[in-house]
Amino acid sequence: MINPSVDNVNHKPGGPEEVFEAIHTIMHLFRSEQYRVVRDGPDDLTHLEGRLLGFFARNPGATLRDLSRHSGRDKGQMARLIKTLKQQGLLTAEATAGDRRSVRLQLTSDGRAVHQALDRRMKRLARVAVQGLSAGDRRQLAGLLHQVRANLEAASTGGGKPGVPPGKT
Repeated sequence: MINPSVDNVNHKPGGPEEVFEAIHTIMHLFRSEQYRVVRDGPDDLTHLEGRLLGFFARNPGATLRDLSRHSGRDKGQMARLIKTLKQQGLLTAEATAGDRRSVRLQLTSDGRAVHQALDRRMKRLARVAVQGLSAGDRRQLAGLLHQVRANLEAASTGGGKPGVPPGKT
């Protein structure tokens, strides 16, 4: 069990650092539990490989280029992950008619089964995580987190200065 008081030596209660430490800890616990099932199973997937399965479940027939654009990640890194998923029998590739360089990717039946197991696990964990919160509390929390995300996106896309809250430039 993680002791939340261990890392509070240099943080003021209620400060910005405490918010992000809590977000980090929550996501670590959530992802660890979510992927424990597949990590300990025959497929031994990483978090990112699980996310790729989700992408191809939502976008059957997408290409490596589609994935790279969507994820913002390096095409080479994505190609290596796709190769691994193909070797595990979770993805299939089919050349596009008229353009052999463009390969359409989709989940195999095993890939769909693994993705569905991850999805069920994620939904169960989400319900566990918000136990005791009313619908209004959940809406408020989601709204606050969306605002935090918007602040960070604005700062990272030139809409604001990194480290300076929007409107405080």
